[in-house]
Amino acid sequence: MNEIFADLHVHIGRSEKGKPIKITAARSLNFANIAKECEERKGIQVVGIIDCASPYIIEDIEEFLKTGEAYEIEDGGIIYKDKVCMLLGSEVETSEVGRNGNKGAAHNICFFPHLKDIKGFSNEMSHHIKNITLSTQRSDVSGYELIDIVEKYNGILIPAHIFTPFKSYYGNCVDRIKEIFKEKYDKIFAVELGLSSDTFLADTISELENKTFLTNSDAHSLPKIAREYNKMQVEDISFKEVVMALKNEKGRKIIANYGLDPKLGKYHRTYCDDCDTTIETKEPVSICPKCGSKKVTFGVFDRIELIKDKNETKSPKNRPPYIYQVPLGFISGVGTKYIAKLLDHFETEMDILHKLSKDDIEAVVGEKIADKIINAREGNVKIESGGGGNYGKVK
Repeated sequence: MNEIFADLHVHIGRSEKGKPIKITAARSLNFANIAKECEERKGIQVVGIIDCASPYIIEDIEEFLKTGEAYEIEDGGIIYKDKVCMLLGSEVETSEVGRNGNKGAAHNICFFPHLKDIKGFSNEMSHHIKNITLSTQRSDVSGYELIDIVEKYNGILIPAHIFTPFKSYYGNCVDRIKEIFKEKYDKIFAVELGLSSDTFLADTISELENKTFLTNSDAHSLPKIAREYNKMQVEDISFKEVVMALKNEKGRKIIANYGLDPKLGKYHRTYCDDCDTTIETKEPVSICPKCGSKKVTFGVFDRIELIKDKNETKSPKNRPPYIYQVPLGFISGVGTKYIAKLLDHFETEMDILHKLSKDDIEAVVGEKIADKIINAREGNVKIESGGGGNYGKVK
């Protein structure tokens, strides 16, 4: 068995011809550049690219395969330079009936083994989405209906960033995901936690006990790839092996989740939109205690406090450790200049974050910056909680 790193939620900003895909993502974030970033800088062996159902990106993939640098494999996925497996995915927004009968929306990341499969999925979903060329457009199907369409094309469905206040099952729709999927809930074998939560928080909800937790970057730019990722034990890199790891089959499994301290996430705590205050009361509130406004964006921590059915975190025995990391870009004083110097000297950002000694880092960027990186690695930093769409800050 081999140990590999996987980030299964990366967007595409523009096609090779400059066509917009994810409007809020960087223009440089295209299929080919993602492959290169993972191979050259990030040290990621499996990357899930979740805008591959766009006809523009399908065209890009076909052209990329003609370069000879990448090829499809029988077990699913596209292999780049024999080092990186790209999984072909699509993030789909479903239409749900939420709490109290209100309309809700949730995001799902769906992966398919081969180009022909995602082509078929794209064609079918074009009848349910107004603009199939763009990323994460609202569909007229529910999660309950979507899972059947995904399986028709040999794919898997994973509920995405399940707690965020907008576009997620817990944050925007229901108190229990099983209410959405009903008898099909057992077909959901993994969920994505999102940047504002972690295993400690998620394992206060009983229905998640037998689900694999994923920590992914939801990257909207190349530097953001692998700000969260998963360490997997697999035989090789392929769609088939990743699915087996998510199902904990035949020794394949997730052996560690690497993620942000959830306080760094954009929606960790409730936020008042009127007085721009992050609300960190012990009990969840829907009215700002500072100004009395009801215009608040409910935080992930606060939402979990409301819906949890355990008084304390109880994880199943096979739950892998959640390892907190502070990406270089989050560390105060470690700007793009220092990051570039470090990556010029060392292989990947993961090596810098987790493996290299202080002396190695200090030799390149000096003692002050090296101390900041090591302190972040060891958790010796204070974090100001994020909320309302604003990332938390490392003090």
